[in-house]
Amino acid sequence: MNIALIAHDKKKDDIIRFSTAYKQIFSKHTLFATGTTGKKIMDATGLQVHRFQSGPYGGDQEIGALIAKNEMDLIIFLRDPLTAQPHEPDVSALLRLCDVYSVPLATNLGTAEVLIRGLEKGDLDWRKVARGEKKE
Repeated sequence: MNIALIAHDKKKDDIIRFSTAYKQIFSKHTLFATGTTGKKIMDATGLQVHRFQSGPYGGDQEIGALIAKNEMDLIIFLRDPLTAQPHEPDVSALLRLCDVYSVPLATNLGTAEVLIRGLEKGDLDWRKVARGEKKE
């Protein structure tokens, strides 16, 4: 599965801890991330991560393009709801695309854990069917 990992600045430590805790699960999938988040995850875990631009420089839009092409299966986007983001319209567009294309999205650690546990159990295998792949 293709998984995008995104975190606002004040949430980067959280996504690094989360990625470290679930490294074994993430290692079985293809990971994508916005610039700084991806680098920090790679440095902390040794996982391979395809990095896009930083969010404010278009990384959110690059991930959104993959969602629109049905090439992204799960998004973990740890948002900071208490800090204004200069690229908030891009963030809103990304969230909207997840809804339009039925891509599971976690915006906090509680939901992220539920989704990653579901991924581990095979509960998200329907995404393979949505992409036109045969279910194993």
